[in-house]
Amino acid sequence: MSVAVVGREGAVASSGETTRSFRLASVSKLLAAYAALIAVEEGALALDDSAGPPGSTVRHLLSHTAGYGFDGPDPITGVGRRRIYSNTGIERFASYLAERAQMPYGTYLHDAVLAPLRMTNTELRGSAAHGVWSTVADLTAFCRELLRPQLVHQSSLDEATRVQFPGLPGILPGVGRFDPCDWGLGFELNAGRPGHWTGTEVSNRAFGHFGGSGTFLLVDPTVDHALVCLTDRDFGPWAIQAWPPLCDAVLRELRGVAA
Repeated sequence: MSVAVVGREGAVASSGETTRSFRLASVSKLLAAYAALIAVEEGALALDDSAGPPGSTVRHLLSHTAGYGFDGPDPITGVGRRRIYSNTGIERFASYLAERAQMPYGTYLHDAVLAPLRMTNTELRGSAAHGVWSTVADLTAFCRELLRPQLVHQSSLDEATRVQFPGLPGILPGVGRFDPCDWGLGFELNAGRPGHWTGTEVSNRAFGHFGGSGTFLLVDPTVDHALVCLTDRDFGPWAIQAWPPLCDAVLRELRGVAA
């Protein structure tokens, strides 16, 4: 396990080997989302470009509303009808980005996100949705970017952390059903709700993601800090027991310091 609390200037507290590489699993989706924002600002694509199944756009793919199931090539419902958490949607976005940028997705991710943030120990080893390996040290740099964006305009990050297609119910795998199940452009926005993995101290402005490899990244703008946790123990009931108290304790401490 490796954990860090991150402020605008970097890690303010950490535990474990922050330079050890872990599989991020679905935390990889946040890096895909950031590549999308950069691509939009560069003019390589637009959020409302047609992509995926008929009637779907980049915006649908990134917000899990394109109709795809968790995995598998074929849609299982109509576009925009439900929030269905989907690896396929993110993978289809990555393919579309590669087509528009005229380079492999991994190359674009490296050149647009990883290299500028000096995330030298972060590597795509497979799916854009769950195939990135990284370290807490590298994700600290990414958290700083999410707290004070330099690669994109603040308005772009604001759009990515705003609910897309409000009101849709959905199931957060391994956690439960939320109605609504709110998502931005790659960023989960259900923080603070009963039974959620972020605990009860977090604000409703928080955003982040967790991964099936026992990983999570959480940003709460109300305390101007982020929390990143990487483990080598696959997500399970242990995480729902351990993560909320960790998030709550960190947020209480941060508010105490601010007070």
